[in-house]
Amino acid sequence: MGSSRLPNKVLMKVNGEQTVLEHVIKQLSFCKSISKIIVATTNLKQDDVIGELVKKLEIDVFRGDSSDVLDRYYQCAKKFNLDNIVRITSDCPLIDPEIVDKVIRKYEIEKFDYVTNTLIRTFPIGLDAEIFSFDVLEKTWKNAILPSEREHVTPFIRNKKMDFSVGNIEHEEDLSKIRVGLDRKEDYELIKIIVNEFEKRPILLQDIIKLFENKPELMRINEHIQHDEGMKKSLELDIDFNRKKDRID
Repeated sequence: MGSSRLPNKVLMKVNGEQTVLEHVIKQLSFCKSISKIIVATTNLKQDDVIGELVKKLEIDVFRGDSSDVLDRYYQCAKKFNLDNIVRITSDCPLIDPEIVDKVIRKYEIEKFDYVTNTLIRTFPIGLDAEIFSFDVLEKTWKNAILPSEREHVTPFIRNKKMDFSVGNIEHEEDLSKIRVGLDRKEDYELIKIIVNEFEKRPILLQDIIKLFENKPELMRINEHIQHDEGMKKSLELDIDFNRKKDRID
């Protein structure tokens, strides 16, 4: 609920009474390879409302550290005895279950430590998925120290600081300039339009592409927004962290 760029965004309504968070869960319910959905939110008072909503939906919820998201993931995975973790952020309300299943399939078949669709971005922003084992998560939790590594969970893995094997799936066409993630008010306006254009569920990537082909003006709603603002802020904190560490050393 405490998003700095778009406060309360996960409980904003995308159509009728359905919230962003509910839409994420609904989209993921169509995944063929996922056995359990867990919402991992913070232990802050402001996020009590998320815990209450998730319980009403009869979805498992875990509450942990608000800034050390890596610790939240680790403690959550430990509590639920998870072997593998698929990470989907709630700012991806249009997450495509078929893409998620492809990421999982590559991970299972090719035995990578980590697989995503964002190392080389060819999918639209907002359709991000990644998977890793509990063993990899635990090693990361024990060794990651930078603010960006603790806040964003997987940079330590992605940067192969422990020689992790990482894999990536790519779309046959580069769609990386398309933005359907939720970070700003303009993103929210676009997502509402997309969700209300379709009665069918789940909404898939090809549905969004067809819509944009018919109504190209929609893509202009949020095309000016920079990607990864949160990560850039964290990397600035990394610089301060390293400066302080150097002074102590």
